[in-house]
Order: sequence, then C-alpha cells, then structure tokens
Amino acid sequence: MSQAAEHVSSRTTDGARPVRGHFNRTALIGYAAFLALLLYGLAHTYWALGGDGFPFGTDDANPEYSAFQHVGRDRLAPWIAGGFLGSAAVALLLALPGRRRIPTSVLIGASVFSAAAVLCTLADFRLLGNLAYVFMLKFSAINWTVINQLFAVVSVSLMVASAVVYQRRTSGACTRCGRTDAGAGWTSPEVAVRWGKRAAYTAVVVPLLYASTRWAWVLGFPLGISDELWEEGKKDHLWIAGAALATMGALGSLLTLGLVQRWGEVFPRWMVGLRGRRVPISLAVVPATLVSIMVTIAGVMYIRLHFQGAFDNQKDDWGATVPEMVWPVWGIALAAATLAYYFRRRGVCKSCTRG
Repeated sequence: MSQAAEHVSSRTTDGARPVRGHFNRTALIGYAAFLALLLYGLAHTYWALGGDGFPFGTDDANPEYSAFQHVGRDRLAPWIAGGFLGSAAVALLLALPGRRRIPTSVLIGASVFSAAAVLCTLADFRLLGNLAYVFMLKFSAINWTVINQLFAVVSVSLMVASAVVYQRRTSGACTRCGRTDAGAGWTSPEVAVRWGKRAAYTAVVVPLLYASTRWAWVLGFPLGISDELWEEGKKDHLWIAGAALATMGALGSLLTLGLVQRWGEVFPRWMVGLRGRRVPISLAVVPATLVSIMVTIAGVMYIRLHFQGAFDNQKDDWGATVPEMVWPVWGIALAAATLAYYFRRRGVCKSCTRG
C-alpha cells in the first residue's frame, strides 16, 4: 500500500485520525448547545405559563434598550420559548452521529438565523458595558436581564460552533481543525498574514474614532453634541466616566496589534518571569473573540434604535450615537484578525496531524 493510501485509510469518517488517549472535545459541543437551548426554552415556557422572573420586553430592567420595549410577557415569552426549543431540535440534529437527510445548508442556515435573532434582538450593549464595569470593580450594573442575555448568547454561540463541526464532519474535513487533503488555501499561515493585518489595523482605528469624541467632551469640547447636553453631562460627571470607558476601549484596541506583532506571540523582555516564552494561543483568541461578539452586539443595538426612531429628537447630538453605529465594523474586523492569528499559530493538528 502506498504512503498516501495509508494516510487516507488511517483516517476516520470525520476526517480525523484517531489518537490514543486523546479526548475529542468537538463531539460534545453539539450536545452542550442542545442542553443549553433546551433548558432556556423550558425556562421561557415556564415564564409563558405565568412564572415569575421574565427578563425581557416590558419586564426588562431597562426596557428603553430592548427591541421589545412595548411587548409584554404574555405575547413575547411564547415566541421566545418556541424559538429556543426549535433551536434545540436543530442542535440535536447537528450533534447526533451520521448525516441528516435535511440538507446541510438548511441546518447551518437555521443555526445562523437563530444566532442572528438573539444577537440583534435579545442582546444589547449592556453586555459590553457590564464587562467594562467588571474591570472597574463596579458590579451593581449586573442585573437579571444582563445575565439572561449572556446565557442566550452563549447558547446560540455553541449552536453555531456545532454547525461548523457538523459541516466539517459531513464534508470529510477534520472536525477539530477543519483542514482537508485539498490544501489550506485562504487559511494557510502565509495568506492569513495578509488579510489578518488589514483586519487588525481596521480594528484599531474604529474604536479610536469613538474614543476621540469622549476625550473631546472631558476636555471641554462638545464635539457632536449640543451645549445643553454637554452642560448636563458635565454637572453629573458623565463625561469623566465616558472618557474612562473610552480609554479602556482604546487601550484594548491597541492590544489588537498583538495579533499581528511579535509581542503577541512571544512575551516581551519587560515582562519579568514570562520574557521569551510563547504566548498561549487561547490567551489572545478567547478574550478577543468575546470582545468582538459584544462590540458587534452593541453596534447592532444602536443601529436598531436608530431605525426604531429612538434618536429622532437627538439630531443635534449625533456624537452620542453615530460613532457607536460603526462598532459592527470594529467587531467584525477584530473577529477576522483573531481568526487570522489562530490560523498562523495553530500548528499541527493533534487529531489529524495535518499542518
């Protein structure tokens, strides 16, 4: 038997070579998504039947941010329950071994639709704001609605990850890394360097544009807002808090450069105890992915509120809302830069030995 034939015959049906003692974590993603979606669907069923604690719509802690500001629990909870229970059924189909009779494109499309519905309606900028407050050791803003938003986002994110695993499995790719024998193409380290740099620089510029407005306000320049609003914010010290949050975002955007710079792969000399050591991939990928999702959600919320007419009476105060509408560009660019960083550094796959 030729070497190439041995290479192919030694692979399992999902494109991965079995490694003794190695646990295949990708097999559990679909079941985790199914369980999370099922539990949340049952929770909304309980709320639809009159249970206490419904977190959305008119019961939202801050209904002015909600896409369902004027919708009560009796109308909203049944729809959300049906959506999550239906998503749980799709997640189960994705998780079970073998190929479904339903076209792969339909199952993946249903997963993407469920995720988009949650990210564009149930979740909003409070996820990102609460993350910033956590770093500032201010935990009072974390409420029941925000906790539910986080659980919903995690649930549908697991579902999308399960859809990716299913697509890989049914196409013969490695379920762990997605590689095939056909070659890496745009996912190769050499190609990822090029498009990853463009994405990273974009992810740096956008938040700096937003931060410039907040810095202008705290320095006494009402850029993009009326003098009346600027005076109100000055009395309540809002501009100091806004500048602090903007500065955190700006510093975070500068960390994005680590996705394309040497110090993002090897700890620099000034980091005593870590200098010269390789930066763990997860140390960069995990937080960057989380921020990219939250930033995109926040930007989508501002765009949604704009089309809902929430800012019709604030045309003279465009600086308070327009910069946030560009955040989806920031989030998508950061996600792309993170993906390119992962492609460059992932190395040889432990499951299929490709790479």
